[in-house]
Amino acid sequence: MGGSFSLGRIFGIQFRIHYSWFIIFMLITVSLSWQYFPYAYPEWSTPIYWLTGIATSLLFFTSVVAHELSHSLVGRANGIPVKSITLFIFGGVAHMTREATRHGAEFKMALAGPLASLVIGGLFFLLHLLLQGISEPVAALAFWLAQINVVLALFNLIPGFPLDGGRVFRSLLWRFSGDYKKATRIAFEVGRGVGYLFVAAGIVLMFLYPGRWFNGLWLAFIGLFLSYVATASYRQAQWQAALQGIRVADVMNTACPVLSPDMTISRVVQEYIFISGYGCFMVTGNGQLRGILTLQNIKSVDRKDWDSTSVGDVMTPSEKLKVVSPDEEVLSVVEQMEEYGMGQMPVLSEGRIIGLITRDDIMRLLYARSRLGI
Repeated sequence: MGGSFSLGRIFGIQFRIHYSWFIIFMLITVSLSWQYFPYAYPEWSTPIYWLTGIATSLLFFTSVVAHELSHSLVGRANGIPVKSITLFIFGGVAHMTREATRHGAEFKMALAGPLASLVIGGLFFLLHLLLQGISEPVAALAFWLAQINVVLALFNLIPGFPLDGGRVFRSLLWRFSGDYKKATRIAFEVGRGVGYLFVAAGIVLMFLYPGRWFNGLWLAFIGLFLSYVATASYRQAQWQAALQGIRVADVMNTACPVLSPDMTISRVVQEYIFISGYGCFMVTGNGQLRGILTLQNIKSVDRKDWDSTSVGDVMTPSEKLKVVSPDEEVLSVVEQMEEYGMGQMPVLSEGRIIGLITRDDIMRLLYARSRLGI
């Protein structure tokens, strides 16, 4: 998910925050500090409203992290690799590099989040009961968090893919039909339908109850988002299934041009790119891989400097490259490309570079398979 930055790792899982998270954090904090707490507890002072509001918002998003972390840990224990969790405007999303290979694994992983939210909600409610006569602000904070975690659990159990309930629904369809593709397609259609229902309900709310137009607009916005995410998740599941079992050796490019680091950018463009359309080159010197030159490297140089800039000046050096073996699965390579922000990786066999695998190679394979309906 672009536009995010890292917060560090927990249990080996990278946590990131998307810039949109700050929007919802501000909205929730203002709503609590300016409306909810002043209405429910009019005797508090203004600083107490804001301090309680900020603390409540932070603890709410901590609860969201716990929700997603429970998915990730259960998924990882069942063979589903989860590399990162990103907080954004609608909460959080765990980034899985591949889908579950067993219906039981998906069922457990999908249920883990809502169950964690229900447990967290129960703990906050218990805290509310214990502190009612001791600290009213903390008790109020705990009561709101208890409610919102239960709402979070129930919302995620809506049977709309890729919400947790939609994944539970798919796992059950998969279990009883034995057909993963069919189960995914049905879950996707139901998920998209749920999104459209949200949109319709939002529109009705806006027109029949003008005083609640903002609630209707927000409901419609959530519906559009659910429909979009359902479509995107379905496409992701399709290409992951298409790449299942395919090795690097089946996709890699063994005819990648080899350049000298002393060659000028102008010569590369004229002799290779303009004529043959190559977009990636291996750079060698003294029989050793020195680096890789891509179109992105070339675009970083002003055109007027092409004659005076050598390949060695702008290439990505070998020490910054990650290599893969020809027997690795392409899905694993996609995962590594995403993790390291790379568009290509050299293929190494017995200490020798035998080819290159790029995002374009993988995309061409996916396009060809989709045209064949595979």
